[in-house]
Amino acid sequence: MAIDAGVLHRLTKGTPEDAWRVIINKAVEIASKPLAAGNAPSEITKRDREIGALDHFLSSSGWDLWQAFGDTAERTSDRLVRWWAEPYSAKAVLILDGLSLRELPWLLQGAKERGFMLHEVTANASELPGETNEFARALGFGSRSQLQNNGGGLAHSLQPAHTECLDMAWKDCAGLIDAAPNWVFWHHWPDSKVHDGSGAGQGLDILTRDAAEQLSSDDFWAFVERLATGRRLVITSDHGYAATGYFPDADGDVGQFLKKTFSSGRSKAGSGDTGPFVPPVAMQINSPHGTHLMAVGRWKWKSQGGYPTMTHGGLSLLEVLSPFIEIS
Repeated sequence: MAIDAGVLHRLTKGTPEDAWRVIINKAVEIASKPLAAGNAPSEITKRDREIGALDHFLSSSGWDLWQAFGDTAERTSDRLVRWWAEPYSAKAVLILDGLSLRELPWLLQGAKERGFMLHEVTANASELPGETNEFARALGFGSRSQLQNNGGGLAHSLQPAHTECLDMAWKDCAGLIDAAPNWVFWHHWPDSKVHDGSGAGQGLDILTRDAAEQLSSDDFWAFVERLATGRRLVITSDHGYAATGYFPDADGDVGQFLKKTFSSGRSKAGSGDTGPFVPPVAMQINSPHGTHLMAVGRWKWKSQGGYPTMTHGGLSLLEVLSPFIEIS
C-alpha cells in the first residue's frame, strides 16, 4: 500500500516535528476506524499493512527520523505527568500493558456506547526501547510490580495516588477500586497475552479475538466506570507490539547480522556494530535509558527456538506508539 503523495511531500519537506506529527496522526486515523468482531482479524491485518507503508518509509528513506523520535514525539510518560498536573479534583490512569493502536476502536466504540464523554484521543511515544520497566522508571517507579497493593511510594511523578498492578479478571479489579480520589492502575493485559501467543503461529489473530471480547465486555466497562466515577480517567499503555509473524524474512547477510545482534529480540543494551547496510536494519539510539541497539522496521529472522510472532522493543510504529484516551 503506497503513501498518499500529499503525505509523502509533508514527510520529506517538513521538519522532523512536522513529519512525526503527520506520521502519528495518520497511524491513529488508520487504526481508529470502527471495528466489528466478525471481521476484526482480517481488518486488523489490513490496517497493520497500511501502517506498514509508513514503517517502510521510515526504514527505507526516512530512517533519520528515528534519531529525532525521542526528542520530537511527546512520550506517554511526559504526557501523563503533564496531564496529572491539570486541576481536576480527582483523576485516574489505567495502564493496559502492551496495548497498541490496534485495540483503539474497541475503547472508542465502548466509551461511546456506554455514555462516556471522550475528551482526547491521540497517541504518544513509548520509551526507547519500548519496554515495561523503562516506562515504569520514566514515571519514577522502580518497576511495574512496585505499584502492587498501593506500594507506589512517594518518589514517583503521579502524586498523590493509590496504586495497583496485577493480572486479575476485570470484575475482581473493579472490586479493588475504593474511594481514594486518585488512582494509578496498571493491568498486565494484553502484554501477558502477547507473550502467551508469541510462539503460536499467527498470534495476532488470537489476540485480536481476545481484545474484541475483553474490551467489549460488561465486566471491563464496569471496571472502567468504577475508575471514572467522580474522576477524570486516562487509558494508555507503556508500549505497543509488533506483529512480527507477518514481517518478511531477512535473508543472507542481513538475516545473519540481525540474528547475531538481537537473537530472538528487537533491542540490545549498549553500543555496537550497526552493520554495513544502507538503509540500516539496526540503529544506535541514545535515550534517557542509555544507549541501545534497536532493530529498524519490519524484519524477522531465523533464531533458535523460532522468532516470536509478536514482540516489542524495536523501531516500528505499532510497537513505539501508545494510545492515549481521556474520558469521563
